Amino acid sequence: MASLLDGAGQIKMATLEAAVIIMQRLHGQVELLAVSVKNQQPASGFRGPFQRAATPLVGLLKSQFGSVADIVTGMLLVAGRGGNEQAKVRALRESVGQLRMQLDIAMNKVKEKHAVSAAGASPE
Repeated sequence: MASLLDGAGQIKMATLEAAVIIMQRLHGQVELLAVSVKNQQPASGFRGPFQRAATPLVGLLKSQFGSVADIVTGMLLVAGRGGNEQAKVRALRESVGQLRMQLDIAMNKVKEKHAVSAAGASPE
């Protein structure tokens, strides 16, 4: 059966689709950091671009998806602290995985909760 989303569902889905795009940018930044650490190059240029990409994502998600926004806030904390760069890469990669999973779960929940049957659709 074909299903559409109601107005609230469309707004939430648009928010989640924008979040996925920003999440992909964050994943790219994390992988650039990983390459720098692996090649034993300075990773000093990582923090600024990462924060510029992640901060708007927190604002985008905070109003409707607070728990997902908390994952991004945790990523910002990990990226900003000092210490072992390899441990930072591991923690950020894990956080990207968690973020991807939570965004997928949120999309599925929005589709379930805000589904509206299409008018005139024949049942399959």
